Amino acid sequence: MADIPLEGARVLVIDDEQPNIELLERILRRSGYGNVRSTTDPLMALPLFIEFQPDLVVLDLHMPGMDGFEVLEQLREQIPLDAYLPILVLTGDVSTAAKQKALANGAKDFLTKPLDVVEIGLRIRNLLHTRFLHLRLQDQNQALAERVRARTRELELARQETLERLARAAEYRDFDTGRHAQRVGELSALIADALGLPSDQVALIRQAAPLHDIGKIGVPDAVLLKPTNLTREEFEQMKAHTMIGAGLLSGSRSPLLQLAQEIALYHHERWDGLGYARLRGPETPLAARIVALADVFDALTHARPYRDAWSVEEVVEEVRRQSGKQFDPLVVEAFLRILPVLPPEFFEPDDQAPVGAEDGARAEATT
Repeated sequence: MADIPLEGARVLVIDDEQPNIELLERILRRSGYGNVRSTTDPLMALPLFIEFQPDLVVLDLHMPGMDGFEVLEQLREQIPLDAYLPILVLTGDVSTAAKQKALANGAKDFLTKPLDVVEIGLRIRNLLHTRFLHLRLQDQNQALAERVRARTRELELARQETLERLARAAEYRDFDTGRHAQRVGELSALIADALGLPSDQVALIRQAAPLHDIGKIGVPDAVLLKPTNLTREEFEQMKAHTMIGAGLLSGSRSPLLQLAQEIALYHHERWDGLGYARLRGPETPLAARIVALADVFDALTHARPYRDAWSVEEVVEEVRRQSGKQFDPLVVEAFLRILPVLPPEFFEPDDQAPVGAEDGARAEATT
């Protein structure tokens, strides 16, 4: 116990008899406790407790006006459930019923009068020792919890950076700035938020959407980098990037990667059922329906080697026209609501034009 300084402990004494107060104060000061407050008025117990914030309360049970049991009930409401704040009850009532009632109402120890000076000193020291051990453990737990939170934040940042670099790597072969993937992620999150999705789901979509084209890693350069329209066979090879991406992301227990797999597999589905896997309407997961629109909007508003960028007005008109055909009408409505507040970076030209082609923009070659 020597490594726990008890001398600075705050002790509150509540007893209606002044001689008892003086005796307890002498015992406490001889034991090295100089921070002592006392009162003979039980009605002052609660305000003194709140003001003084003691480490130990020494309480008499039988007092006029308000007995110790009522005081115990008041103090119990002020003590957090996870705290250890000892209350030592002193009384001349030696009945078992009194002891049980006091302990049931929050007292940690019980002594009967007349008091044994040595015994009360030891009881007080043991109770305070336990109090400060508990406080030390709480501090250690809080420090540990903060280290865990800091480490979790570091791991989360590392995971986000890894996913961002993975998305950039997937795009690098045909679009080496990586800004398309970032914009699709941000726009998808804005649409998801406008649809009223929970904030945690919006955050997952923001992180998962940039991986929608990760499967293009497995598409041959001759197809991916072809600057003209694709043949039917080439387009079938391009379409395989959804299956490749889903395969790369499969098998994870992470909700983020599970969502990314879903988006990679289904972001080329259409509301009318004419997409890659022929899913119709709400059969396609909502996140994939959101990314489908965000992907097309960003692709059309930025230049490609085989075409110039469309104007925003042209793209909006095309999105309206495709509502209920290519795109989910509710997703279109949400997109149109957030369109006026999109930041300028969504419309800035890329530093370097992509060297390959965007498969959805050249689907007419397969007809």
